[in-house]
Amino acid sequence: MASAKETAPKAMTKSQIIASLAEKNELTKKQVAAFLESFVELAYKETKKNKKFAIPGLGILKLIKRKARIGRNPATGEQIKIPAKTAVRMTVSKVAKDAIIGAK
Repeated sequence: MASAKETAPKAMTKSQIIASLAEKNELTKKQVAAFLESFVELAYKETKKNKKFAIPGLGILKLIKRKARIGRNPATGEQIKIPAKTAVRMTVSKVAKDAIIGAK
């Protein structure tokens, strides 16, 4: 029986994404890389500023606040306090779900 590591397909690398987009849109890899960097920078900045950034057709990046809670150390079973913190969550859009999984 094969392990999950052997059979799981690998995600595209940044270089592969840039090459694919450059070819499809008839742009240079340098242009696509610059666009991708500026898009990611914009997503970070706007999410930090407005607590939300929508990527049409893909989803929404959101800042969420997690409350403090009690957890367990998995090694010892001892209870520990987990402090409150801010986290980033990506919510996938219905359009993306339907395109990837298929409509019901």
